Amino acid sequence: MTLAVRYTAARTLDTAVAPSTPPGPGEVELAPAYVGICGTDLHIFHGDMDARVAAPAVLGHEMSGRIVRVGPGVEDWQPGDAVTVMPLRWDDTCPACRSGHQHICQHLDFIGIDSPGAMQQRWTVPASTLLRLPDSLPLDLAALVEPTAVAVHDVGRAQVAEGEKAVVVGGGPVGVLIALVARAAGADVRVVELNAHRRLLAEELGLTVWSPGDDDVPALVREWTGDAGADVAFEVSGAAGGVDTAVDVLGVRGRLCLVAIHPRPREVNLHRFFWRELTLVGARLYDRGDFEKAVTLVADGTIPAERLISKVVPLTQAPAAFEALEGGGDVMKILVDCTDDAQGGAV
Repeated sequence: MTLAVRYTAARTLDTAVAPSTPPGPGEVELAPAYVGICGTDLHIFHGDMDARVAAPAVLGHEMSGRIVRVGPGVEDWQPGDAVTVMPLRWDDTCPACRSGHQHICQHLDFIGIDSPGAMQQRWTVPASTLLRLPDSLPLDLAALVEPTAVAVHDVGRAQVAEGEKAVVVGGGPVGVLIALVARAAGADVRVVELNAHRRLLAEELGLTVWSPGDDDVPALVREWTGDAGADVAFEVSGAAGGVDTAVDVLGVRGRLCLVAIHPRPREVNLHRFFWRELTLVGARLYDRGDFEKAVTLVADGTIPAERLISKVVPLTQAPAAFEALEGGGDVMKILVDCTDDAQGGAV
């Protein structure tokens, strides 16, 4: 049996005991250690994804843990190995897969959304989804590999090059990670964020941050770039105003990388796209190469993961953690501790 956090209805989570699934051929059973709560999890919590998520649903896809058991035919892994999971399962037959873009399979199973996720004491997944973690990397920090892989993919999609000027609109966990990955790629980066706590954290990480409530961001960009405008902008806020800012700061032939999930259509200044020959690029998820690079960036300290973790709570307190994140305030990334010890023992 395993204790799990389940989404049951809009703004309703519970913790319940469920049967654990032994690993079948090509599968492994994991003991998740830490699971991060992300923006997509909050969308599910709000009820925005009820057309896709079948309740009751076990949440969570940003994780680290150790192998407990391996199923028949699994040869490269053994109990005790420290791992993270790239939570994607594709069909390999659709046009996207056949063109080499399996991560955006037209019938994608995003594990933790379309099928049970990691926010439980025992979790069975395909061995093909595993990535090995260095022994030197603490498992709490390793839970940030998945969102770092998102940032690596976003920076790659935007084709950020050394010496370019990049603006990240939205300084939440993914926005800050994008800024750090872009900086590591040699870009000169500015972050735009309303929340004072998040601005302070980004500044402590050595990033220059502007507040859209206090600053004329397009004017600051013109001053910063000698009136040229930014080479690339990332829209990570999910807000209509964020879209406007991301478009307005771009220079001639600038690239706008759309990262945030916008729940409804937005108005976009298409005249600016025409006038400056701008490019809009979508960025969704990641591939295995992005994940491997993310493991390296977290392990070598390029991503100061410990600075992004605001709180760690036991699995039984996960519902309250969702409410805390929903309320905003002085919080960045909350991790759920799924270890048996944190719950007072195995179920």
